Amino acid sequence: MYPLKFEPILKQMLWGGDKIISFKHLKDNSTGIGESWEISGVENSESIVANGVDKGLSLVEMVAKYRDELVGEANYARFGNQFPLLIKFIDAKQDLSIQVHPSDELAQKRHNSWGKTEMWYVIETDKGAKLRSGFSESITPKEYKDRVYNNTITEVLQEYEIHPGDVFFLPAGRVHSIGAGSFIAEIQQTSNVTYRIYDFERKDANGNPRELHTELAREAIDFEALDDYRTKYDPISNEPVELVACPYFTTSIYDMSEEISCDYSELDSFVIFICIEGACTIVDNEKNEITLQSGETVLFPATTQNVSIIPEGGKVKLLETYV
Repeated sequence: MYPLKFEPILKQMLWGGDKIISFKHLKDNSTGIGESWEISGVENSESIVANGVDKGLSLVEMVAKYRDELVGEANYARFGNQFPLLIKFIDAKQDLSIQVHPSDELAQKRHNSWGKTEMWYVIETDKGAKLRSGFSESITPKEYKDRVYNNTITEVLQEYEIHPGDVFFLPAGRVHSIGAGSFIAEIQQTSNVTYRIYDFERKDANGNPRELHTELAREAIDFEALDDYRTKYDPISNEPVELVACPYFTTSIYDMSEEISCDYSELDSFVIFICIEGACTIVDNEKNEITLQSGETVLFPATTQNVSIIPEGGKVKLLETYV
């Protein structure tokens, strides 16, 4: 198999901005693009292969065709024909709603779906951009409900001013929201189940209040309050720095100015690279060569034994993720 690129799935959103098109170097006049789904197996939003002999096939068709060669033996046994990760870029011109995602157990029971554990990597921010993650103090389920109805729920949420390179891990059950001026990469389980808790009394495009899922969310929320919800790491040049390791994905950052080789011979998984900055060429053990620039994402199949990453123009910054 060979490394796969996919056609981006651009999503217009009420809160969408204008950064994604230029970041991805696209010739597109669309406005209000809030999300670009880079790699997706979500029903009705399946990614389409953009290169090579399998060009035009959906990611779902690719998993069914190549099975463990594409995703790895353990992943295929665990997820079957469903690709386990969803990769997005998110550009928020306005605040997103306060929301939460259910665990696997709750999502299976209610929606026959996987839950949604996710992470954010902050790519770029407008001055003063903020996001919310977790509670600033312990509250009861009853107080939660009261605060949603009297519009004070944001008073008990932890708020952070964010900067490029900031990382937040969001296990299922953690209340969160992305603030205006945030441009982030999101890595998450393949799930489109979101419970909207509070939406600042906004109206949709037709002037109607947006649907809330206050009661559904209550059972999904982890009410524990932590001291700090940020993921701290020490940036190091020219070697991988692990950001998040959980049962659903392991993600590292590569900040490179010189060539790096990665050995995947013991890894039973596909590997995804998300280019955050700069450009590079990646060559695998079968001599497949692919170029990557900021805003692009590539999927290396589980058959890949090793790759060499060669920065172009002096520097490149990549996120690497696998299951």
